Amino acid sequence: MKTTFLIPILLLTLISGFCSAQVENTKGKKQEHKLVCIGFYNFENLFDTLDTEGKRDEDFTPKGKLTYDARVYSEKLGNLSHVISELGTEMTPDGPAILGVAEIENRSVLEDFVKQPKVKNRNYQIVHYESLDKRGIDVGLLYNPKYFELLESGKITPKMFYDNKDKEGVERDTVWTRDMLWVKGKLDGETIYVIVCHWPSRRGGSFLREGAAKYCKDFIREIQKTNFNTKIIVMGDLNDDPTSPSVKNVIMAKGNKGQVKKGGFYNPWLNLYKKGIGTLAYRDSWNLFDQILMSYSLANKDDNGYYFYKNSIFNKSYLISKGGRFKGYPFRTYSFGKYVGGYSDHLPVCIYLIKKI
Repeated sequence: MKTTFLIPILLLTLISGFCSAQVENTKGKKQEHKLVCIGFYNFENLFDTLDTEGKRDEDFTPKGKLTYDARVYSEKLGNLSHVISELGTEMTPDGPAILGVAEIENRSVLEDFVKQPKVKNRNYQIVHYESLDKRGIDVGLLYNPKYFELLESGKITPKMFYDNKDKEGVERDTVWTRDMLWVKGKLDGETIYVIVCHWPSRRGGSFLREGAAKYCKDFIREIQKTNFNTKIIVMGDLNDDPTSPSVKNVIMAKGNKGQVKKGGFYNPWLNLYKKGIGTLAYRDSWNLFDQILMSYSLANKDDNGYYFYKNSIFNKSYLISKGGRFKGYPFRTYSFGKYVGGYSDHLPVCIYLIKKI
């Protein structure tokens, strides 16, 4: 007989380095579970201060129009590390075991980030690949080796073309966007794949994001050829909402777990989005671009491994602008070219997975 779990958290303790939660089922029986946090955060243009040849990073230099100097860079690192030091800690003291990030210039900025005093004790390890993005921004992944063992990693490079010619009849350039990063590893001994995405912006048209989503979907299908029940997480700044075609029709992520079939994906953010809750604001309305999707095998209760417990948008008051044109929006680093000392124009998100002990 299938048991439905209400899953209130009654007590949090530490067992063998993992956070433990006592979980109660519908019959009132308490069971001990391990709990881990997996997060994603758009770092909003975390550049170094150097002018790198071949990258459009001139604005993010001391002599650039943003006057992006060592002080700004240091303060931004400190701000971002403060956020990550608190993300997920209401459920587990170590915060995210795995953290995907977007809008980072290179590996060196992540190396500087993981050394920040507020997160250095987590010993975050880095996975990063340079992409062909013309702005010079990539995605990356950080993991805590206490929880996660890296086995393999690589990147997915979307290559897309505009469907029409320009006004002079000349074919437009190939559209290179950020690579997607993938890792395969052991989460507490259990095999899992994580794909980190930053799909094309809305300026280029929805077909670009749908194209990137197809590359992601093709990679997922290759994984599922060998094991249909492999646990897979797709996370990132998708530049689309849970109802957008790239998410709904290409990845085919559903907001109702009961509708997710084997091989499919669950999107726990749909209901929040329908309530007007989001991770970034534009023209006084909220979008929910920052999402963490999970395969059927993670979305549903697993008697032997990790499965989904809950999701959360981290929206502490200090992450929200208190005044100015962007009052009520996520507190960004710059406002109309002026440094205001914020965090990011996106809010971070996380999911919690639990596993019966």
